[in-house]
Amino acid sequence: MFTRRALMLGAGKGVLLTGLAARMYYLQVLESDRYRTLADENRISHRLLPPPRGLVTDRFGAPLAVNRQNYHIMIVREQTPDVRRTLEILDQIIELGPDTIERVERDVSRRRSFVPVTVRDNLTWDEVARVGVNAPDLPGLIIDAGRSRDYPEGPHLAHTLGYVAAVSEKELTGDPLLELPGFTIGKSGVEKVYDLALRGTAGTSQVEVNALGRVIRELEREEGESGNTVVMTLDLDLQRFANQRLSGQESASAVVMDIHNGEVLALSSHPTYDPNAFTNGISHKLWNNLVNNPYAPLSNKAVNGTYAPGSTFKMCVALAGLEAGIITPNQKFFCNGHLDLGNARFHCWKRGGHGWVDMHDSLKHSCDVYYYEISQKIGIDRIAAMAHKLGLGEDTGIDLPNERSGLIPTKDWKEIQLGKRWQGGETLIASIGQGYVLSTPLQLCTMTARLASGKAVRPHLTRDHVTPEGVTSREAEEFPELQVSRANLARIRDSMNGVTNEIRGTGYGSRIKIKGMEMAGKSGTSQVRRITMRERQTTGVIGNDELPWKYRDHALFVAFAPVENPRYACAVVVEHGGGGSSVAGPIVRDLLQKAQELQSARQGISAANLPNSAHLRPTSGNNNENEG
Repeated sequence: MFTRRALMLGAGKGVLLTGLAARMYYLQVLESDRYRTLADENRISHRLLPPPRGLVTDRFGAPLAVNRQNYHIMIVREQTPDVRRTLEILDQIIELGPDTIERVERDVSRRRSFVPVTVRDNLTWDEVARVGVNAPDLPGLIIDAGRSRDYPEGPHLAHTLGYVAAVSEKELTGDPLLELPGFTIGKSGVEKVYDLALRGTAGTSQVEVNALGRVIRELEREEGESGNTVVMTLDLDLQRFANQRLSGQESASAVVMDIHNGEVLALSSHPTYDPNAFTNGISHKLWNNLVNNPYAPLSNKAVNGTYAPGSTFKMCVALAGLEAGIITPNQKFFCNGHLDLGNARFHCWKRGGHGWVDMHDSLKHSCDVYYYEISQKIGIDRIAAMAHKLGLGEDTGIDLPNERSGLIPTKDWKEIQLGKRWQGGETLIASIGQGYVLSTPLQLCTMTARLASGKAVRPHLTRDHVTPEGVTSREAEEFPELQVSRANLARIRDSMNGVTNEIRGTGYGSRIKIKGMEMAGKSGTSQVRRITMRERQTTGVIGNDELPWKYRDHALFVAFAPVENPRYACAVVVEHGGGGSSVAGPIVRDLLQKAQELQSARQGISAANLPNSAHLRPTSGNNNENEG
């Protein structure tokens, strides 16, 4: 019996040993490659390296957005006996503050002892030197160098370029690049629109780590490819000048565009801000100051500011009448200072009226009654159709985020949106660019460019086509014809010339006096408050100077130059600035003159050698006439 039991026990042990041997053979021989790979993966860590962000330049290669070396200081908990003591000593060398010390202590406690924690970014070279000299007293501190976005022009291009900032939680899309510490993406402007093209391709680094994840050594490194360079259509010299000319206003915007190819040469919004503040991490105090500023410095007013266009809309109404064959250029209407419709009275800006005026004189003197008369014959829908043809009431397609389309009302629009029928008086109000009519400065510049060129010009901000896949050359775009009579366009342009270059024109005081550089334009002043009949009959209409800023009229002016061979279009809106001819007109004059002088200088022609040349200076025009 003993022998039988021994045999059974031995057999059982043999089976177990055989199974163990088979399992070991399976793991070490048959599955050896798989487990060797797993072991290597536990030992080797693959890490992404952020690529250098692509550069942004102006049309001549001047740097607008670059990457600068950024020094930052980090602390490793296991390398210092007392984190707080080290930070307090550092605070005496470079300013940290109690909030930073508390934040670092909190981050250190949440991470492994060997993981570095950033203490401060964007150290100056002087601060780096001071920390380096005191290194023996600062155990655990590491000074590292990286890259951060820098905008050499600062506020001059803030609204166009935008800025970059850290990735927010809702912006995480699964791209591992976005999860890298300190990685930034475009938040506004061109930086946002072309963010994918500017990001580049990430590099990789293979490092050997131990079981705890501590880095032992770097095994292999492959740098990533930097993002594409974006060349903008902007002329930096003209952009700086535009900002300078707007700087005297509380809130204003300006656009200058090449009417032949749609290239935007200057796009300015005032007041502005410094985009570098966002790159370096904006403080709560500065952010609150920007957000609560009544002049809205964060808003790009040239693209997303909407305003009643006022009398600058009259070219659209006149062209609609000519194209419909309802009026002729020589047809006259009598202006006695007002027009009655039913029991309502609609006033002209000139109290005594303009007398008999034809189309040319109606634009030259900005007669409101003329447009009251013809708008009744044309109707709002025909006016709206012409407005859309000239680029109003719809997105221009500019490569900037948050563009607003403005508003060109129609009978159907009011019925659908407001549930009310269109009234005849509303057509009269719309004919002088008031009421429901809204447009952006960029749209007004586009309208002017189309009137000057006769083509459906569309504005753009880059000289090349930029996509996430790369940059390709932009072919010379042939814009379609406006499908408007060239003779009628010529009549409108001639009338605009009368505004600025004929005596008693509303823009005569703001004309360009240099021969060959003359501009043709149109002033506009749009009301932001209702003028009651009681005010007219008792005190008279209160002047802008006597009103609080927010109740003053908006000042607008649009123009193209030179008159004989148009090349540039410009639109300026000064919020609550007062009269368009006296406030916005001189700014447009200076911008168009500057654009032509820059062109002449680059072509080797000195503006000083031109006859009757005048020195550019930011002055106001003294007009013989004003308009409403």
